[in-house]
Parts: sequence; C-alpha cells; structure tokens
Amino acid sequence: MVTSPPVRPQPPASDVSAAVGFSGVAGLVLWILICHFWPELHALVGADAPPGRLSGPYAALTGLLATAVPMVLVSILRDKVHRRASTGIDWANPRPIGAIIDVSITKLAGLWVTWAIIAGLYCIGRWYWDGFYLLAMNVLGAVTVQLFVLSVPYVIWLDRVLIEPRDAAWHFGAFLLGREPFDPEQVRRHARTWAVKGFFTAFMISIVPGGFAALVENDWAPILHNPVALAGLLTTAMFAIDAQIGTVGYILTFKPLDAQIRSANPLLAGWLAALVCYPPFQLMLPGGPLFYQTNTEGWAFWFAGHDWLLWSWAGMLVVLTAIYAWATVAFGLRFSNLTYRGVLTNGPYRFTKHPAYLSKNTFWWLETLPFLVVNHSLTDMVRNTFALACVSAIYFWRAKTEEAHLLAEDPKYRAYAEWMAQHGLITRLFHRAEQTLRARRPVLQPAE
Repeated sequence: MVTSPPVRPQPPASDVSAAVGFSGVAGLVLWILICHFWPELHALVGADAPPGRLSGPYAALTGLLATAVPMVLVSILRDKVHRRASTGIDWANPRPIGAIIDVSITKLAGLWVTWAIIAGLYCIGRWYWDGFYLLAMNVLGAVTVQLFVLSVPYVIWLDRVLIEPRDAAWHFGAFLLGREPFDPEQVRRHARTWAVKGFFTAFMISIVPGGFAALVENDWAPILHNPVALAGLLTTAMFAIDAQIGTVGYILTFKPLDAQIRSANPLLAGWLAALVCYPPFQLMLPGGPLFYQTNTEGWAFWFAGHDWLLWSWAGMLVVLTAIYAWATVAFGLRFSNLTYRGVLTNGPYRFTKHPAYLSKNTFWWLETLPFLVVNHSLTDMVRNTFALACVSAIYFWRAKTEEAHLLAEDPKYRAYAEWMAQHGLITRLFHRAEQTLRARRPVLQPAE
C-alpha cells in the first residue's frame, strides 16, 4: 500500500498579494528609467537642446504617482479588494444622502479639526521648517485647500455605502460637537491613527527626493566594474523603492482599497521604541547617544585591495537591502509604522516575522563594522559596538511591541505567529532558542 506524504501545513492567506507591490515597483522603475534617460529621449524627438536628467524633487514626487497607480489598479481589477468584507462597505445597498448627511457632517467636523491640529503641530515644530522637512511642508501646504474641498464629496459618498458610518472620525466629531453620545475609546483610536499619519507622512515625503536624485543623476555605465560604487548604486535603488512604496502606503489609507488603518498601536512602549528611530527624536544621529560611527570608515576602506572580498561583501549588502525593500514592497498599499492594516504571510514574511528589521540591522553591522576604527582607539571600538548593539536592541523591542499589538487585534495573526514558530525558516530558530533559554532558567521553589 502506497501512502502519500503528509501535507505540510500552510500559513493563513496573506491579505496583500505579491502582484500589488511588484506592480508598483514596475511603475517606479519605468519612471526612473524615463528620468535617467530623459536627455536621450528628448533627443529622439528631434529637440535641439536636450535638458538634463529629471532628478528634482517634483520628479521624485511624481514617482509616487507612477508607483501608486499600478498598485491601485491591481488591487481593484485583479484582487478586487473593494469587495472584501474587511472594508466595511456594502456597495449593493447605498443609502440616500438624506439618511447619512448628519453623520457625514459630524465626521467632517472631526476630520477637519484633526487636520487643523496636525497643521498647528507642524507650525510649532521648528524642525519642519528647515532642511529636508521643508519640502513636505510645501507639498502639504499646496494641497490643503484641495484636501478640505474633496473631503466633502468623498465622505458623503463613502458614508452612503459604509455598513457602519459612525467610525472613529465620527466619534471624535461627536465629542467636539456635543450633540450625540460618543465612545471615548473610539476617540483615542482616532487620535492614535492620525498621530501616525501626521508624524510619518511628513517624514516619508521628505526622504523621497534624496535617494531618487542620487539614483537618477548617477552615470551607471562607469561603475559596473567597481564593487563599491555598484553596491552603492544598488543599495540606493533599494532604499528608493522602500521610500516610494512606503510613502504611498501612508497616503492611501482608504477603505475602498481595504488599506485603511484598522488600529494604531495602543502601547506606549511601542511608540517610544519607534519614535527614537526617527527625527527629531532619533538617537542614532551624529552627536546622539547611540551614534555608532565615530572614527569608522566602513567596509570599503578595510577591504580595499582585496577584490574578491569587496565583491563578496558588496553582494551581501545588496542582498540585505533587497530583502529590506522586499519587506516594504510586500505591503503594497498598506505600509505604515505602528499600525494594523491586515496580515502579511507571503514574501519575506514566510521566513521571518520581521524581515525589514533583521535585514536592516544586519546591513548596519556589515556596512559599518563598528569595531574597526581608524584611530585604533579601544574606547571608540567599545563605544561604537555597544551603541549599535543598543540600536539593534531597540529594533528587537519594536518587534515585540508590534507583535503584542497584532496578537491582540487579529486571530489570523495569532494563527500566523503559531505557524511561523513551527515552520518559519528563521523564526523557528529564534523560537527554539527562546524555549531552550526558558527551560534552563531556574525556577524559584516555595520554602518548606
């Protein structure tokens, strides 16, 4: 008798298909190629004076459109995300406007006051009006009027088909207007959601132009045989993809795309662990307590003259940044920090629950080599190594707070976590190590 091999258990289905993120990458790559070869394309049409490459900030921001449109189309036309129950929408039974207009007015009041508060905080924060943040302030300022105007038809249109239009924004509006009972917990959820959007959207818009410009302006041909320069170009490309996909995720938090923020992390520890990784609270910047690059020169300096080692190390760094970018691409339209927007179980999330943190931290160790310093100072070696170890510990802390949030929100994530503990290529190794350490931990016995 022939017995069939046992069927290996599979993880829960991912809420985002791989096609969504990769369609965005394809759109972005096409736009980057157009911008890089713009002078040649300009000459093809017979122009006398070809312009320079399109590497300015507005070309970079146009890349957001080139990234977003394919992802939206794939999400709707292929994956039909607008039909999912998780959107909270019933397209078949729209209500008349008269039945929901009061709800929409209350919700608009909540949204408009929220936006005004965020604008006020932008005004107060001095760092928003200098350096790389200034572009984000200019962009957000330019779209403010359009945002307020377009919010009216959008909210009314959406409330007609929402199964429960009295969402967190409505509860905040009800709190402000004082005409109807509201749920304080829903008000807090609304505040956390918009704190995430307000803080991180400005940051993401600000970092988009830098990597894009470096990628477009570079002459690609001369560096193909230089491992250091080639690694720099490819890692820049990966970080540019990450920034573009991530920024689209913060902007397109729309229910019809099933990309809404279902909840933001309610844990204070989660917020603290995240915020210390971003300006103006970032601890890893020069002069900060966890700056780990004092008197370092990095991998290219220490391996100079050893071509095989340079190529090998460059390959590892490129692979790590590719995994990091892949971890963001897998989110499609749903990337954002400190939030629950569905469960990912495909792509790199089939091997580890935190591919971005794992790859990014490994990249930092291999790229910086903090224990090698040009002044041969033992103090600097110890300080750098300790500081980077603390940075890695912070990301471990972030991972744990994110897991705590998601485990409390969705039984699907709990099923995914259980599957990963047994079958995830990397996660199961950490899980077994954790179990071994717990087994060896002494247990206090009661006194007799």
